[in-house]
Amino acid sequence: MALLRRLFLSLLVTLSSLVGALELQGSLQQGGLVLGVVEQGSVAYYQDKPLQLTDRGQFLLGLGRDAPATIEIRTVDNEQMQTIHKYTVARREYRIQKVNGVPAKTVTPSESDLARIRHDSALVKRARRDITNEIDFLDGFEKPLNGPITGVYGSQRVYNGVPKNPHYGVDYAAPTGTAVKAPAAGIVRLAHRDLFYSGGTLIIDHGHGLSSSFLHLSDILVAEGSRVTHGQPIAKVGATGRATGPHLDWRMNWRNQRIDPQLVLETLPRQ
Repeated sequence: MALLRRLFLSLLVTLSSLVGALELQGSLQQGGLVLGVVEQGSVAYYQDKPLQLTDRGQFLLGLGRDAPATIEIRTVDNEQMQTIHKYTVARREYRIQKVNGVPAKTVTPSESDLARIRHDSALVKRARRDITNEIDFLDGFEKPLNGPITGVYGSQRVYNGVPKNPHYGVDYAAPTGTAVKAPAAGIVRLAHRDLFYSGGTLIIDHGHGLSSSFLHLSDILVAEGSRVTHGQPIAKVGATGRATGPHLDWRMNWRNQRIDPQLVLETLPRQ
């Protein structure tokens, strides 16, 4: 049923995008990523910000976990004619788990921990700050490892009635030391062995604001600033940071939007 729904959404996107010299591929749903194309000489805007284009007029657009029900993309052609393209975004249901009786120190970090968390957050934001012209994303993506999925995008826990941040990645269970491979080529923007929440953390820039993050690593095999190729071993699975057991938490961002890696695999599969 889920597969039929995704196929329907993809068809709906394709059919509704043929008007006004704008085409999209992918599923328009919360957490999704779409690849768009405009006519040569045209430009595109989303939320009044220009969308970065390749030489062939391609662009990416990511939708966050709680994206609104409708979005608009504005295109301007080489004769300065503007067109507003409106799209419906499918709403998703997320798994919410309520847990009571959790010790207060687990729910609320100490002042010293908060200082470290803010420092770590600044490092991660800096790593994702620059939007490059690299187009590694066009070669597609594969899973960084094979293993059972134990956590999904969008799920959330409520501790003692206090909602915590949603889970923005997909978790793959694997023994400590299992090789993590680059799902696509890119540039290493962050390689840190001990962030407060995520422990060993690696961020790879795939171009046009699209990045992958790999969390809870036991070892990092690449250095900041280096270029990695698709399928290259980049790290090893661990249980560092605030992890209850060894696993890989793979996350993806488009600009400042946290998107679902499993949907990226559908929109941009490795050919």
